[in-house]
Amino acid sequence: MAVDIKAFFQQKQQLQKIEALRPLLFRVAVSWCNDEMLADDIVQDALTKAIQNIAQLKDQDALKSWLFTILNNQWREYLRRNRPCVDIDELVFIADSTPELDEERQQTCNQVRLAIAELPLSQRQTITLVDLEDMSYQEVAKALDVPIGTIMSRLNRARKALLLKLEHQEKSMSISYLRRVK
Repeated sequence: MAVDIKAFFQQKQQLQKIEALRPLLFRVAVSWCNDEMLADDIVQDALTKAIQNIAQLKDQDALKSWLFTILNNQWREYLRRNRPCVDIDELVFIADSTPELDEERQQTCNQVRLAIAELPLSQRQTITLVDLEDMSYQEVAKALDVPIGTIMSRLNRARKALLLKLEHQEKSMSISYLRRVK
């Protein structure tokens, strides 16, 4: 009989912990679906499933992650059930890419690469790490072993120089190379 009482109190504690995590689960669900009513339904389904399968939880310290796993699975299940269906015959296909557009993009990339290659090494390093690799100023300063203020000034000078080079390239490309023949 003592074992049953102990199990009862353990289960009651687990249920109290689950209930304490409900607001957190709800906030996350709202952030995923942007609909409070839907989030409440998903959380309710997740908590129902968690309570039904509480015996499967082996590590009590993993309760929070276990509940989030169940919540994620309920969200995915909802998305699968409510996947929009579109009749393919009603779709209008438009190509996002054409050979002309691809060539224009390639030319732009080549122009930018050439302009970056003409920058001084310190500016080239800074602009590629910040703008192309999305590193923070602090990460770049640490990587290049220079103060963060130096990174900001190098980046400013590099962007201005790059803009001037690209404007100059655009002007030189717009000059007509055709001449009149008699």
